[in-house]
Amino acid sequence: MRRLAVLAVLCAFGTSFGAAAATTHPFTVEDMVAMQRVSDPQVSPDGSQVAFVVKTMDLEANRGRTDLWLAATDGSAARRLTTNPASDWNPRWAGNGTLYFLSTRSGSSQVWRISLAGGEAEQVTNLPIDLENLTVGPAGKALYVGAGIFPGCKDSIPCTAGRLEERAHRKASGLIFDHLFVRHWDTWEDGRYNHVLRVPLGDDGLPSGKAVDLMAGVRGNCPTKPWGGTEDYTISPDGAWLVYSAKVLPGSEVAWSTNYDLWAVPTDGSAPPRDLTAANPAWDAAPAFSPDGTTIAYLAMKRAGYESDRYRITLMHWPSGTTRTLTETWDRSPGDITWTRDGKALLATADNMGNHSIFRIDAATGHVEALVTKHSNVSPQPLPGGGMVFSQDSLVSPAELYRLPGPGDKPVRVTHINDRRLAALRFGDYHQFSFTGAHGDTVSGYILRPVDFEPGRKYPLAFLIHGGPQGSFDDHFHYRWNPEIYACHGYATVMIDFHGSTGYGQAFTDAINDDWGGAPYRDLMTGLDFVLASNPWIDSHRMAALGASFGGYMINWIQGHTDRFKALVCHDGNLDEYMGYFDTEELWFPEWEHRGTPWTNPEGYRKLSPVNYLKNWKTPELVIHGNRDYRVVDTQGLGTFNALQRLGIPSRLLYYPDESHWVLKPENSIQWHHVVLDWIDRWTGTGKSEASQ
Repeated sequence: MRRLAVLAVLCAFGTSFGAAAATTHPFTVEDMVAMQRVSDPQVSPDGSQVAFVVKTMDLEANRGRTDLWLAATDGSAARRLTTNPASDWNPRWAGNGTLYFLSTRSGSSQVWRISLAGGEAEQVTNLPIDLENLTVGPAGKALYVGAGIFPGCKDSIPCTAGRLEERAHRKASGLIFDHLFVRHWDTWEDGRYNHVLRVPLGDDGLPSGKAVDLMAGVRGNCPTKPWGGTEDYTISPDGAWLVYSAKVLPGSEVAWSTNYDLWAVPTDGSAPPRDLTAANPAWDAAPAFSPDGTTIAYLAMKRAGYESDRYRITLMHWPSGTTRTLTETWDRSPGDITWTRDGKALLATADNMGNHSIFRIDAATGHVEALVTKHSNVSPQPLPGGGMVFSQDSLVSPAELYRLPGPGDKPVRVTHINDRRLAALRFGDYHQFSFTGAHGDTVSGYILRPVDFEPGRKYPLAFLIHGGPQGSFDDHFHYRWNPEIYACHGYATVMIDFHGSTGYGQAFTDAINDDWGGAPYRDLMTGLDFVLASNPWIDSHRMAALGASFGGYMINWIQGHTDRFKALVCHDGNLDEYMGYFDTEELWFPEWEHRGTPWTNPEGYRKLSPVNYLKNWKTPELVIHGNRDYRVVDTQGLGTFNALQRLGIPSRLLYYPDESHWVLKPENSIQWHHVVLDWIDRWTGTGKSEASQ
């Protein structure tokens, strides 16, 4: 941490450190893509080691590839475990010092294992379908994996493989749908649902029988789509029960309901799943059995149809099913929970005042204790005897692993994967600020000084607007909207957590409902005025605003409400909320945000549509959209570009046939940043960048 602080000081006063400037360079998109991405830490049963995944971007293949690494939890050593050209990920420990993991080495995604005593990796499963989201069951008696299954199949696995083979050879290309979803996020539905399979293991740790679909016939997804993982299910310590989260509803109701329930099924497949949380019409998620098997902790919302309601940690006695809410008075919404090894507490992460923090919640009293508050902290893994290993990143450092010995202790660095890369870079200094925004509430944000800041010089401003809208621009090393890219290109860079943002209490998050163009816009403009008044070195005549998703919507809203910016960048943003409803897939989202459907409350959609203010548009705008974005559909971006062109406003369209809501391929990411920087440079008069054509 001290090294990173020194780097920040060098960036803030770069001209005072000529020697450092001569041997380092400002952070660029190429540097960002070159960073190795640490994720999914898994602590060994004895707590001495942690396995994790490192993702490296392969520019020649234009994709990321993943390998397994191993580190001592005391930070004394780290080494790479796998080097195969295929991707290896999802490591999970067995009690005998063996790591099971998923790999594409065989040509499909299957379970493999590697012994830490030495030797080559060995393939464990050879099923005719791809596997994902691996968990090793208690005592290493079984593996649990996710797979896409046709629910109408009597013999799930071979039947699914047969249907896929038949489809591959079918000449007709028409797709037939009788209910929603038709497509979701970035994928067309094909009739398969994610199911959890059990693969029994013998004493040798290899399959000893037929894989069993524990959700046979279920028209619901676990792991949930599109972002679900192993946190969506849990195995009882005696290995007898699987408890999972899934939305199982008739027909098209899945598209407008958020009613995920917890379901329990015997792991021997002897009975169908039963609904444990049918009484709650809202979202139930992330079940986790306590170490003694007497309690299931899970996350529960209260308001049906609202995906951004506050999660409460709830405890369910097993097997009676009686529940109690543990965190009713804690005004944070955890997104990650795990039991401590002794079962006396839970570790949880949550957005928290512009950071993503880790907390300890006493399982008996509900008392909440903050353990790590600054920066972005995820994936807490409890250690024997207390303490934890976790992942931390910040605006000036990608993720590395740390160990917290105990409450009140300072984190100890475990990995140093990107130290060499960071040592060659200079970043912009940053700090958090606050001001009085809409409704008289305190609103927070971050400001980054340009790299090598020179007092007395005027700098242009890049004003970044986050998506969600229930999200946050926090102290996080982002791989798509990294503020340091702009700061190290010579811009003052500002992000504001406007009303609707997470981490400031549920009332603050709820304030955006039916008010997208109201309080958020006022916060952004008031915050901008505050920043300009507090930082006279920013040139108010050379400002650009940029945003994606809700941020893209807000760019189009800004276009019709102010001309104070010289350039705008709209990535995957709506032009017309009314038609946007009919374009999108998760209908519960606009129905909550705009208070009904377009036919029951048309004014709720129309009053907040940027299309109504086209007569006021005049600012040069870059429009970016992906063909595979089914959340904010590409016709919204094409419509925005059509309007700009017809109005005679200088504009450019950057369109990706192979990207979704996000730009993920490394070469596309590099092009995206060069085109964006070229656009804002052109209109703010900096003239630094040239776009990749």
